[in-house]
Amino acid sequence: METLDKKRRRSGAQRVRSLELLMVLVAIFAICVMVWTAMSITDLLPVMAVAGIIFTLCVAVIIRLIMDPDSVRARQTESMLQLSSQMIDLMQGGMTNRSAQSICELLLPSTAAIAVAITDRQTIQGYAGYLESENPAGAQIRTQATHDTIADGKSRVMYTPQEIGFPEGATRIKAAILVPLIAGREIRGTLKFYFDSAKKITETQKSIAQGFGKLLSTQIAAVEMEAQRELATAMELKMLQSQINPHFLFNTINTIASFIRTDPMKARTLLREFAVFYRSTLENSQDRIPLEREIQQTARYFSFEVARFGDERLELVLDADDHAGSLSGPQAVADVLEMPDGESVMVPPFLLQPLVENAVKHAMPAEGKLTVTLRVRADGDDLLLVVADDGTGMTDEERTRIMNPNSQTGLGIAAKNVHDRLRGFFGSAASMAVESEPGCGTTITLRLPGSAQRV
Repeated sequence: METLDKKRRRSGAQRVRSLELLMVLVAIFAICVMVWTAMSITDLLPVMAVAGIIFTLCVAVIIRLIMDPDSVRARQTESMLQLSSQMIDLMQGGMTNRSAQSICELLLPSTAAIAVAITDRQTIQGYAGYLESENPAGAQIRTQATHDTIADGKSRVMYTPQEIGFPEGATRIKAAILVPLIAGREIRGTLKFYFDSAKKITETQKSIAQGFGKLLSTQIAAVEMEAQRELATAMELKMLQSQINPHFLFNTINTIASFIRTDPMKARTLLREFAVFYRSTLENSQDRIPLEREIQQTARYFSFEVARFGDERLELVLDADDHAGSLSGPQAVADVLEMPDGESVMVPPFLLQPLVENAVKHAMPAEGKLTVTLRVRADGDDLLLVVADDGTGMTDEERTRIMNPNSQTGLGIAAKNVHDRLRGFFGSAASMAVESEPGCGTTITLRLPGSAQRV
């Protein structure tokens, strides 16, 4: 979102351009009047004089507007902001040969250079301008100055071909500015501006080179941090998959075995759903899955616990706008939360199931029924996913402990994992809130920013 200051600068620049355009049109009209009066057979000297005065005034105003320092700075600032925005867009996927070439082509018309190049530590990634065909992507770096900049990480301004590493008279390139591209503490490459005259290297050109070098360095670091975050999230997911509770596995198998003699049809159904459940658990390695699939998987898990403890001890309730009802298994879930356009809210896998599993493991009272409720609600532009139970609840100390980033208990690890992946996928505006009171149950609310419009 644009700041108020940026909007004011843009509005001021637009007013200046409008005034310039008006003065140009008036000046053209004055010229036409003077030409017409000169060709007229009647004596229209006063008209010509007035037109001449108007033309002179318009020219003076145009020159004043063009040379006004504030106007010049506004133009330069707006141009640099537009270039920066375009460069960031090109760098969304990192510094590839394609993005480097596009950036060089974008920068070349905005400088006094005859060529712009980007390299990594060994090869040219992008080159635009003079001798472009002789410097394709993937070609080895040839100039000594580039190797020196990669080695020491220092910017260089060179005013002779010899300083760059070219023999005298071998090329039109007579001067250059080299800026290192640094991500973290590691030098990743260089940004180079080549000039056909040392006189063209002004303080403005130096500032442009340094500014865009820092921008590219920052964007390279940002893209790599995002890649590391995604890798860490994937690793956390793999760890979660590998830590499937063996007690749940053995208990479910024993439960199914107990139904083989007493209720073979139920045992067959549970065994089929158990196979689907584990296959889905092991295959859910995508970044995101449809929300209804996460609810299906949660309902499947709950159906095994109901089979183990009985309907009189456990119940799962889905409360999602117009969809509400008891869900002791995956039935009636396939079409729940279906999006009007056929699309769904996408969420990271294992978002709800660990929270429901924690409720079964830690909140079930010694006697009576535990009811776990899943709620899906819109809150403005945000989507709220709520896991609530009417179980034993927690003290404030216990609730604080599971939300501690360093929590090492089973309940805390699951809550931390869900919270971290929620923030990783939906950004810092995403949140997980835990409300609980001993004897009154626990409510966990996940906020997914910007997802309600897809419901």
